[in-house]
Amino acid sequence: MSVLAYLNFDGNTEQVIAFYSEALNASEVKKVKFNDSPQDPNYPLPENELNMIMESSLEFAGGKIMMSDILPSMKKVTGELVKGNNILISIVIDDKQTLEKYFSNLSVGGYVIMPLSEMPWSSCFGMLVDKYGVGWKFNSDADKFLDRVISKE
Repeated sequence: MSVLAYLNFDGNTEQVIAFYSEALNASEVKKVKFNDSPQDPNYPLPENELNMIMESSLEFAGGKIMMSDILPSMKKVTGELVKGNNILISIVIDDKQTLEKYFSNLSVGGYVIMPLSEMPWSSCFGMLVDKYGVGWKFNSDADKFLDRVISKE
């Protein structure tokens, strides 16, 4: 079983894929646009939606993020896209140099909530919101901290 982050965007997923692919040095990127699959003739998509991303995945550092666009014609069903703080992507890597690189790359155009620094729970922890409104947590040794605290209980 795997659990991963799935992100929805408002028609700009193609740009997000390009940014994240470069920022995170993606090892594999897959994407399918709505016009790549057969359309239901009873419910044809408007021309402006055919080029939007239906499904995509981006793999990096052993992890994966999936993304898609919310179609304007589906917003009556899905609701409007709301940027919020209810989802964070957490990158847990013991390689601090890679963590610092990802942090620096993803902060371009966004804003840093907490710069990378040593904390009681991590030798390298930080948080930021990227230019697409997605929150990211960086932690060099989250598992070690959890194991240490749990073993004391």
